[in-house]
Amino acid sequence: MAITKTVEELYSELEKTALKYNPSADIGRIRAAFDVADRAHSGQLRKDGSPYVTHAIAAAQIAAGMGVDGDSIVAALLHDCIEDTGLEYEDIAKQFGTEVADIVDGVTKLTRVQYTSKEDLQMENMRKMLMAMSKDIRVILIKIADRLHNMRTME
Repeated sequence: MAITKTVEELYSELEKTALKYNPSADIGRIRAAFDVADRAHSGQLRKDGSPYVTHAIAAAQIAAGMGVDGDSIVAALLHDCIEDTGLEYEDIAKQFGTEVADIVDGVTKLTRVQYTSKEDLQMENMRKMLMAMSKDIRVILIKIADRLHNMRTME
């Protein structure tokens, strides 16, 4: 049986990765984003029963390993907050700035909607991805980190 790491241990690893690839990263700001995500996702669980915030940390860990900037790590921690919690764009913008809120909002808008055919879905996903990339490539990097973690934890 595998030993499961605590949320704090996972977060601590994220800090180490963030500093490894970005020594000037604002760890206090990253911690604040973690605390907001942890509170916002409080009581939410993943299908495996783990606290939902572990997904946010894992997505941020993947993004940090890509060498992204601090705003991207903050946005990765908050990437599901608009969609899955009571937090709104304005809440994130107020605490972390409009740049982070725009990234989180962009990741949220890349979420699937229903289409009549697979081709329509693929075309719309491509359109959304190209639009997001034209605004801020970090949206795509975080969405990739999000999807990668989801794929790694499929059962």
